[in-house]
Amino acid sequence: MREPGGWWRRKSTPEKVETYTRWSFHFFGVVEVLFVALPAVGALGPRLGSLLLAAVAAHAALCMVTVSRALDWTRGRRRQPVWLLWLLGVVSVVIAAGAQAIVQHDPDRSGVGTAAGAVFGVVLILGAGIIALALSRRHVIPLVLAFAAGGGLVSLLVGAPGAAAVLTTLVVLLGAGFVALTALLSVWLLNVVYELDAARETRARLAVAEERLRFARDLHDVMGRNLAVLALKSELAVQLSQRGRPEAVDQMTEVQRLAHEAQREIRELVRGYREADLGAEIVGAQSVLQAAGIACTITGSPAGLPASAQSALGWVVREAATNVLRHGDALHCTVELKVTEGRVVLSVENDGVREERSGGGTGSGLAGLRERLSGIGGTLEAGPAGEGRFRLTAAVPLPREASHAVRGAAS
Repeated sequence: MREPGGWWRRKSTPEKVETYTRWSFHFFGVVEVLFVALPAVGALGPRLGSLLLAAVAAHAALCMVTVSRALDWTRGRRRQPVWLLWLLGVVSVVIAAGAQAIVQHDPDRSGVGTAAGAVFGVVLILGAGIIALALSRRHVIPLVLAFAAGGGLVSLLVGAPGAAAVLTTLVVLLGAGFVALTALLSVWLLNVVYELDAARETRARLAVAEERLRFARDLHDVMGRNLAVLALKSELAVQLSQRGRPEAVDQMTEVQRLAHEAQREIRELVRGYREADLGAEIVGAQSVLQAAGIACTITGSPAGLPASAQSALGWVVREAATNVLRHGDALHCTVELKVTEGRVVLSVENDGVREERSGGGTGSGLAGLRERLSGIGGTLEAGPAGEGRFRLTAAVPLPREASHAVRGAAS
């Protein structure tokens, strides 16, 4: 059984921002019904009030549908809902005209006029603001001006004085402008959050690609020279052999020596690529995490650890830092290194973990780390460490003399 709120924790940061934006604009429709339409029922009476309540409720529902379609359009998930925008605009004008007619034909200008006037203003203001969600920026200002001018024109048509019509125009202009500006800023913020999330994913992929390019460049530098010399020596040996010269044996011996030398160099190159220095990996992880806006606290020192332990734990730090960047929305990460009971223990813990990752470490990266650590008798544990937290712990046994040396260096 899923715990309450799990659906929210399973969302990424951009998805949370989109959900918040979507429901914020949906809430406008709820406010329109509860705080504008319902009070009008008591002021206008059951018959006229119920009719106005039904119209405002239909307008609020149409606004909610338009919000969903508009935000999907801004994210490129569907086409621009042009017909829905026109429908919302027409419905807004019709309801506003009806409400304004009630205001002008209220004989005593009492609570009836106040309630109907509130419906008039809110319907136009929200209609313009919601439509702005699905328009480009250059069309928003003409939209607001059109709604403001339309509000003033409707007021004149139903018999309002000129001063009242001007005041209505100004109120709609300011209100619709504010809601439309809010809509533009909300869409801009949502797009920025999605772009930042995509940039973080791209940065992680670029880091991997850069490391592959570095290895390919080093491999080319090592093997290109050796293969060129081997090819030259082999051609010389073939020519000498065709002429029956004894020097061909010497050249082939040299080819054999160069081949062994190239083999040794490529092994050193691969070993340097596959082995990780723990100290350098910790510093690099801290730098990368802080650049991503994640506070990183380091405790402990790898000084005195055997090369095998440093290499294995260096890969753990590298994988853990990658997971922190790519999964969840961490704000703080702690890396702790300590020697206890003849073994060195590395612990990496971070917050901001979404629910789908908190279930445990079953990814291929962690599986590879377990295989690497098992080769030197080490262990790896990964799993939730409290509400929204994840901990990865690697332990590697140390020889007795190495354990004493590390303890002495730490003291």
